[in-house]
Amino acid sequence: MVRAVLKKLLLLIIFMLALSVIVFWLARIAPGDPLTAYYGDAVERMNEQQREAAMIRLSLDKPIPVQYFTWLRNALTGDFGISHQYKQNVLSVIGRLWTNTLLLGGISYLLTFLGAILLGAFCAAKEGGLADRAIYRIGTATSVIPSFFVALLAILIFSVNLKLLPTSGAYSIGGGGLSDRALHLVLPVGVMVLSHLWYYAYMIRNRIIEELRKDYVVLLRVKRVSGMSILLRHCLRNALPMLITIMAVSVPHIIAGTYIVEVVFGYPGLGTLTFESAQYRDYNMLSVLTLLTGLIILVSNVAGQWLSEALDPRMRHDEITEEATNE
Repeated sequence: MVRAVLKKLLLLIIFMLALSVIVFWLARIAPGDPLTAYYGDAVERMNEQQREAAMIRLSLDKPIPVQYFTWLRNALTGDFGISHQYKQNVLSVIGRLWTNTLLLGGISYLLTFLGAILLGAFCAAKEGGLADRAIYRIGTATSVIPSFFVALLAILIFSVNLKLLPTSGAYSIGGGGLSDRALHLVLPVGVMVLSHLWYYAYMIRNRIIEELRKDYVVLLRVKRVSGMSILLRHCLRNALPMLITIMAVSVPHIIAGTYIVEVVFGYPGLGTLTFESAQYRDYNMLSVLTLLTGLIILVSNVAGQWLSEALDPRMRHDEITEEATNE
């Protein structure tokens, strides 16, 4: 167990270092003027000496490898630099917005999988029936529509035409209460759930159908156990390790969807912040946001594997056997 934990920790560190190098290098070779993000239109009035002084002030005058190791040394002490766009410490800017993304992404994540489990189990129980075929066609159609298009369509219908819901933001101007925050979340969360629901419901449906065709289900039916009990107490329970794995590996999918929805709805979160950082070449901010996203994805995958092994010890046994064979 200790060996496995140390191995995963080492791989995590290597991956994060590699990711930081890639992001740092790509950001700096991208076209555009990084001074514009910090000084704005004043850059156009700078002479050559002023530009050189500005580059030195922002530590952009040295070669990229030197810049990277300077940034890495400071980052290891907790100093991730100043945001060129906001003129503030990177972590302080992220600290004001991460809760918005957590709220939007977390609610969407929970509702998506709650709906996927219920919908998948229902379709499995009605396999081949009218309801199953209808949901299959509707779900397939909705899942292939890009989330940004669904978001724009939702804004057009519910905000512009019907004037029922706000078009953007996380709250009204001047702040608002809980009901105001909830109202601003309706469209973004709805778009997120609609875009991801059937993708996961379909996988859950197929996994439950596999369980329903196994021999133990036939035996339970012979014993006159109710179909609902077989579905919920046996099939769904046996499909739980697979469900945990799906929930873990879906985190990148959900995060990407959250970031896209935030940009379309003008929702103040990490997705909008990432887009603006890339647009304005805010190097320090973009590096931290990318590393933070990568860390969340890695941790979720490791946690999903650990939970799957805890629920189904056979997975851990297979992993140990494979490692022993390789050695």
